[in-house]
Amino acid sequence: MSSSSTALRDLQSDLENKANDLSKLQKDIAKNHQVRKKYTIQLGENELVLKELDLLKEDANVYKLIGPVLVKQDLAEANANVRKRIEYISAELKRLDSSLQVLEEKQHSKREAILKVQQRSQSLQAGKAKA
Repeated sequence: MSSSSTALRDLQSDLENKANDLSKLQKDIAKNHQVRKKYTIQLGENELVLKELDLLKEDANVYKLIGPVLVKQDLAEANANVRKRIEYISAELKRLDSSLQVLEEKQHSKREAILKVQQRSQSLQAGKAKA
């Protein structure tokens, strides 16, 4: 009888550890969503800037805000900078997507593991109740 209560305690401890791991994964997923949202907004803003730059004539004046100062910038250079930024943000979004996929797969497997431990615990308790 004491062996079944020891086994039950071990299962409870295992369950708590797995639940803590799941909680950490869920926090990581939430963090990933937050960062992804920030990058998505930045991507939209940069695409809008690129459209505006494409509307300008080649001799138009373009200024870049650096600290409190507006500095004149070449249109081609501004265009290249915005395109590079879009490229970087897109790459970050792809990286975040793959990271999110891995995290969600881990979350799914943790949930299944928790379910199995809960089932084992319930069957042990049911066996204990019959005895």
